Amino acid sequence: MEKLISTINAAYEDRSMLADDNVKSSIREVIELLDKGKVRVAEPDGEDWKVNLWVKKAVSLYFPIQKMETITVGPFEYHDKIPLKKNYEEAGVRVVPHAIARYGSFQEKGVIMMPCYINLASYVGSGTMVDTWATVGSGGQIGRNVHLSGGVGIGGVLEPPQASPTIIEDGCFIGSRSIVVEGVRVRKEAVLGANVVLTKSTHIIDVTGPEPITYKGEVPERSVVIPGSYQKSFPAGTYNVSCALIIGQRKESTNLKTSLNDALREYDVAV
Repeated sequence: MEKLISTINAAYEDRSMLADDNVKSSIREVIELLDKGKVRVAEPDGEDWKVNLWVKKAVSLYFPIQKMETITVGPFEYHDKIPLKKNYEEAGVRVVPHAIARYGSFQEKGVIMMPCYINLASYVGSGTMVDTWATVGSGGQIGRNVHLSGGVGIGGVLEPPQASPTIIEDGCFIGSRSIVVEGVRVRKEAVLGANVVLTKSTHIIDVTGPEPITYKGEVPERSVVIPGSYQKSFPAGTYNVSCALIIGQRKESTNLKTSLNDALREYDVAV
């Protein structure tokens, strides 16, 4: 592995090395490891996450060494550089037509893919539902027992390599048409209502106490979040700016479904 890491790091700094067949083989080996879930672009490290820079570099190097090919799936035809994922039955993953995952992404046993799109270098944990028209961008990290509702967009972050990918931790519920991008981290068992949009600069405001507490780039564990707005002054006047409001906490419970249903009912959250 040390030799592999060294080769990837060197090729990332000197792209002329991409002409070497041994370097190409090393890059493709990393993508195969990603596809099998043996390496990840980021992984849990205690309470934090560790970004594996060399893996992200390998993904960036994979595109220029791949050639365009025609991919035929029944009556459907595609023209792309990245093959499609295969062997779902062996992996224990349920895939509903027209769900698509690219080679180099990983889905643990027990994942359910409705008609959705899962991009290269992403990771989806066991028991997670990726619902209709939901997308998981390049390098997105989705935990176990997560529900990505219809039309959810999880952004990908491959460049720069040191940037953390978008992370949805275990047990989260992401409501329909919500968007989480730019490496935002949604911590365990949080609930996002429908149409919540989170970027690195989005104000995530906890309004449950006597004074507001503002977060950026991270949703605390078990938070119940809805879309909101706040007033901001500009040279041309004062306008409402979109934000996210933490309106409560999901109760800690061994039964995730019960705690979710209770939170949605108690806070009247649209999903």
